[in-house]
Amino acid sequence: MSSGTLQLFRACTTLLSSRSLARSSALVRSQPRRHYSDTKPAQDEVPADTKDASDSEKSSAESEQLSPEAVKLKAKETEVTDLMGRLRYLQADFLNLQRNAAREKEQTRDFAITRFASDLLETVDVLALALKSVPPAAVHPPEPSSSEPDIPPPSSPSKTPEEYLRELYTGVELTQRQLLQTLFKYHVKPFDPTGDVFDPNRTVIDCQKTGYMIKDRVLRAAQVGVAQETSS
Repeated sequence: MSSGTLQLFRACTTLLSSRSLARSSALVRSQPRRHYSDTKPAQDEVPADTKDASDSEKSSAESEQLSPEAVKLKAKETEVTDLMGRLRYLQADFLNLQRNAAREKEQTRDFAITRFASDLLETVDVLALALKSVPPAAVHPPEPSSSEPDIPPPSSPSKTPEEYLRELYTGVELTQRQLLQTLFKYHVKPFDPTGDVFDPNRTVIDCQKTGYMIKDRVLRAAQVGVAQETSS
């Protein structure tokens, strides 16, 4: 082999080697670098605002997907729920109004005669004083004993004063009784607190003026006399 041929062979070999090295270095540069470590990469966390936004977007997307009839039906259901709540509230308010009106009507009916009954009580007191002014002996005279001789009644048809007094007493008693029965029809009843405890240190020993009540209310308080208890 001549020297010229040998030089040409070496030049071709050198050229091929330089091209192979350049190509291999270009491949190494183009590949991405990979890093290896013991810890795993943390997952990407989605912020709360992003989640809310996504939820709202989903709901809006769902509402957009609903048909117009479904949207109207949902709106009507909401309206019906609101109206039912208002109806229940109005029903409860109406029932309370009915109860209050019935109670006020009953109280008005029961206590309408309060003033009139108070005026009548003065008449009852006058009749009671008239009856107390007559001694029991004049009303119910003692029967004559069997030892006394029978006295024939006078021939005169006129009545004695004692008889007139007894008849008057009977008429006043009947009038007072009828008046009290009329008051009882309207729930007006007397009460006598004699013997009751007036306070921790005193007791009622005498009722000077009878008290009256109309249902559960005091129409007129009783006038009483009290005695203080003495400590032993």
